Amino acid sequence: MYVITGATGNVGAEVVRLLAAAGEQVTAVSRNPAPQPAGVRHVAADLGDPASLEAAFAGASTLFLLVAGQEPEAVLKTAQSAGIRRVVLLSSQGAATRPGLYAHPAAFEAAVRASGLEWTLLRPGGFFTNTLAWAGSVRAGRTAAAPFAGTALPFIDPADIAEVAATVLRQDGHAGRTYVLTGPEPITPRERAAALGRALGTEVRFIEQSRDEAHAEMARFMPLEAAEATLSVLGTPTAAEQQVSPDVATLLGRAPRTFADWAARHAAAFRP
Repeated sequence: MYVITGATGNVGAEVVRLLAAAGEQVTAVSRNPAPQPAGVRHVAADLGDPASLEAAFAGASTLFLLVAGQEPEAVLKTAQSAGIRRVVLLSSQGAATRPGLYAHPAAFEAAVRASGLEWTLLRPGGFFTNTLAWAGSVRAGRTAAAPFAGTALPFIDPADIAEVAATVLRQDGHAGRTYVLTGPEPITPRERAAALGRALGTEVRFIEQSRDEAHAEMARFMPLEAAEATLSVLGTPTAAEQQVSPDVATLLGRAPRTFADWAARHAAAFRP
């Protein structure tokens, strides 16, 4: 049986759906109940409270783990006690490229490696779904604002992350491996706004923010250290952060989905 934490999120919900569609036994874990595919067991639990995970982990062999909470060692010890043998961690590319700024995922990676479990690390970069932050302004006035208009990064569709996760969870041969997950090409914020406009059939006017303006906006909904880390990647990416990884194509046997594809599938979120 597979235990999927973060089962209501962009990635976790799709991992649950893919595994259930493949006929696997799945336990979906989230803090609050949510509709699940037929045959999927849901357990309300919190990664911030490792003791609450005991019922969710019972009878499982494989764990899909998010970077959440502050006690990865306790979560992994609970998993081992329940008989779980394998863990696939959804980490972040920043754990390798900027471990000082991404200390939280880096600590989870260290705990997973030291756990004694078979482990696989997934390190995605930025998500296409970050574009949903523009939904309100696009609906209201066909505008999209972001800093660093000309800086391109190979963001990825969360659906591809989920498909990679489901593949790695179900297959042997991934123990001790680390996969960097990116989209098929670097894309700038200005290019994303233009592609979104094409999906909507109307122009989306791009407004370039200053770094300070973007920081003030991000600080309204994320911790200051997370805002600083995000802006550092967006503004001064390393060569590794700008590089397209072959891992999605290798694991899935196809190219990663493009931003244009994502925009077409999610256009309704941006329409009045």
